[in-house]
Amino acid sequence: MRSASRQSDGVQARFNDGLTTAAHAVEIVLAADAIHFTHEGEAQNWPLDAVEVEPLGPTVRLGHPGDAARLVVSAEVWREICSARPAIEQRRRRRASALVGGLTAIAALAAGLIFVGVPLAAGPLARATPPELEAQIGGNLEAQIGLALPTCTGAAGQAALSKFGQRLQQDPHATFRLRVRAVDAPMVNAFALPGGAILVTGDLIRMAETPDELSSVIAHEAAHVELRHVMQGVWRSFGFGVVLDALVGGGTGAGQQAVLLFGSFTSLRYTRQAEVEADRRGQALLQAQGYSSQGMASFFERLAAKHEGADARMVKELISSHPDTLRRARASRAHGRPGLPAFSVADWAAIKAVCKIPPKKGFLAHFPR
Repeated sequence: MRSASRQSDGVQARFNDGLTTAAHAVEIVLAADAIHFTHEGEAQNWPLDAVEVEPLGPTVRLGHPGDAARLVVSAEVWREICSARPAIEQRRRRRASALVGGLTAIAALAAGLIFVGVPLAAGPLARATPPELEAQIGGNLEAQIGLALPTCTGAAGQAALSKFGQRLQQDPHATFRLRVRAVDAPMVNAFALPGGAILVTGDLIRMAETPDELSSVIAHEAAHVELRHVMQGVWRSFGFGVVLDALVGGGTGAGQQAVLLFGSFTSLRYTRQAEVEADRRGQALLQAQGYSSQGMASFFERLAAKHEGADARMVKELISSHPDTLRRARASRAHGRPGLPAFSVADWAAIKAVCKIPPKKGFLAHFPR
């Protein structure tokens, strides 16, 4: 038998398929965990851990479990193969470690973009966003939300809310026109959208006991619009979506769909500082029109109490999006000022019935006369 000879990319050996007596010259290539070769155009892969070795003096015969096929190589070459295997395994581990390190670095960069870069850039980006673009974004979001949260049908109540939004916006040259309306949703919440839309849920209207409480909540959301906090939230969510798109495959839109699907408007959270700023500005908007700004404290105090009691599920959404409720309630009470109610008796009755929710017995007793 002719001894196997070393080649640049493999080792010459003889192969017998176990079906005939014919021997075929093949070239075997060693990997970290297997011997690879090709016979009659068909790739063969023999795991090294399973190879059966039979010394035959100057040669070694290699077998494959469950197969009559055999490979014959020189004993010297086989010793070289065995000695080279640790070095090959070490190189494979180094490549695996480099891959893990690269993926870790990418993950760290993505985390930095999400948790540091995007939040830091959100404020400047929001202030630089053209009003026309913000209004367009808000219109798109409002249309999507409208598919899930229909507008309440009480025309008189909607008209009263709309008029209040117009009165609250004291600057006739304001960037955005406030548009307040009630929506039918199984949660206690109010939220602003880019461009000036403010949506108030029927459950929140039902829970408000006085005109002062409801007007304070609406004024708080109006302040978010004026201070461009809403657009900051959009930029943060947009940034998360862009990073997610990059991770799952750019151009798929998966990140943006995730932002809309997983929480939609409720994903546009504000920072604690933004909430404090909106509290103060909202009270200032009410006071500038001569309205009472004392309602927010009582409303949030009652929400905090319900959050710990039997009605916890009902108020969970508003509590989660407006943290530090009791602390903010105390601060709002300190800054609150008395004034006129934001709604007349007739308007208040219409608002309470806007989502076909019967008013609580005796609710007019809370109305300042």
